Amino acid sequence: MFYVYILKSENNGKYYIGCTKDIEKRIREHNSGKTKSIKAFLPYSVAYKEEFTNFSEARKRERFIKAQKSRKYIDELINR
Repeated sequence: MFYVYILKSENNGKYYIGCTKDIEKRIREHNSGKTKSIKAFLPYSVAYKEEFTNFSEARKRERFIKAQKSRKYIDELINR
């Protein structure tokens, strides 16, 4: 399985969107500071995730969410 996930910074409320095969491992990597772009906003918690059968579908969904460029869209997605 593959996942699209949205993390929310517990520090300032910013979101991070990504996709991965191993969501637990990826979140540990994020919170350990291995992702430089979000290191300053640690810690993160999972706000949302979707499951896909292949990487191609997950990547398309990740790109779609990012293309919305809208916090309102992300908030609505999370609160469904």
